[in-house]
Amino acid sequence: MKTDIQQIGNQLIASFSGRLDTAAAAATTEAVKPLLEAENKEIILDCSELEYISSSGLRIFLSIRKEAATHGSRVIVRNINADIRQVFMMTGFISLFEIQ
Repeated sequence: MKTDIQQIGNQLIASFSGRLDTAAAAATTEAVKPLLEAENKEIILDCSELEYISSSGLRIFLSIRKEAATHGSRVIVRNINADIRQVFMMTGFISLFEIQ
C-alpha cells in the first residue's frame, strides 16, 4: 500500500495505490495525518489505483471526513473502481462522501 499527498493550490490530493487492508492501516493512518490537520481545504482522495478497501480502510476515510468537517474542509472521493463502489454502497459510505 502506498499513499502520496501533494498540495495544489487549495487542494490536498491523497493518492492511494494497492490494498488498504488491516495490514496497511497503521502506515496509512500515519501517512494521512496532514489531511486530518488541514483547515479550509478541498481534500481529494484519489482511489484510481486503490485495489481494495477493508473496514480498517473505511475507518481511515471516515476519520478524514470527520476531521475535515471540524476544520472547514471538504472531502471528495475520486476514481473508485466497481468493487470499492459496491463496498461504499453496502456500508452507506456512498451517501457520506461526495463521489466523483
